[in-house]
Amino acid sequence: MRWENLTDSDHTRAADPALFGADAVTTRTFDTPEFRGVTFHEVRARSILNRVPGASRMPFEWTVNPYRGCTHACVYCFARKTHSYLDLDTGLGFDSQIVVKVNAPELLRRQLASRRWQGEHVAMGTNVDCYQRAEGRYRLMPGIIDALAERANPFSILTKGTLILRDLDRLTRAARVTDVGISVSVGFTDTELWRTVEPGTPAPERRLEVVRTLGEHGIGCGVLMAPVIPFLGDEPAQLRATVRAIAAAGATSVTPLVLHLRPGAREWFMAWLAEHHPHLVRRYERLYAEGAYAPKWYQRRITRQVHDLAREYGIGPARAGMPRRIAEPGPAPDAGEATGAAATTEPVQLSLI
Repeated sequence: MRWENLTDSDHTRAADPALFGADAVTTRTFDTPEFRGVTFHEVRARSILNRVPGASRMPFEWTVNPYRGCTHACVYCFARKTHSYLDLDTGLGFDSQIVVKVNAPELLRRQLASRRWQGEHVAMGTNVDCYQRAEGRYRLMPGIIDALAERANPFSILTKGTLILRDLDRLTRAARVTDVGISVSVGFTDTELWRTVEPGTPAPERRLEVVRTLGEHGIGCGVLMAPVIPFLGDEPAQLRATVRAIAAAGATSVTPLVLHLRPGAREWFMAWLAEHHPHLVRRYERLYAEGAYAPKWYQRRITRQVHDLAREYGIGPARAGMPRRIAEPGPAPDAGEATGAAATTEPVQLSLI
């Protein structure tokens, strides 16, 4: 669609800017089929670099999230709980009430210039997708990428959005001066499952085309195989089909992540499950009886299966978003990078945040 033709159908001031951590909030809706029922809360954020709680357990310590809420509408999204901090609904509200930090690029540029900033790795897409549909209108990522590249600051992006290809030239230039890691999330290739659990996302095959295109331009791209959904996407044939498609796309690595159901996401997912697969409700209650994560034995089983398949198809597991740098003028990854890392002998569940 042509974003420049969009017009406001509503333009008001929100009542409590402090709730959004901003000095002012402008609320907009747009009269277009793509955004019907979606409300955007435009804020001028006070900070954009966020330190990750418990960073010692993560592959990154700092994040940038230009949006809150996500029109991808994944029923399992673990970030749903964060909407409750804004007194917004974690179900449909998370899918349709989108907070846009309109000053994110200029704010990031200022924070990166601070004497206190030490040039640490910055991860994006760890909370909600920075390449969701709203990015087509607000275009925050080009300025964010440029700000990081100007400081040669290493960064990584995890996305389900094909819109990342719009910024391919910027990513290529950035990768010549700093470490840039790109990962695309594809948990399964089952079309029916995709349509019901990830209704606002591009189809899995379109995401894998992103992996292929990035690789053709010298940017090695890994795949976060997430989530592997118990009893719906974990059959051996399903895992094989997904890993085979990931390998065919030229992914440098594949990292499986079993579905986890944190508060906020758990309630929304279980309601969806009761509607679409009621016979599985009791099995899920038993599998997730101890908390948000599936039992370790189940996680290990899935991880080993995926790692075995990855070796069979010539790729290997790695943490999502691991960076790499393209040497001038940006040649394709060499054979060593393309094959990825060897499988670990004791696979563990990866948690993004």
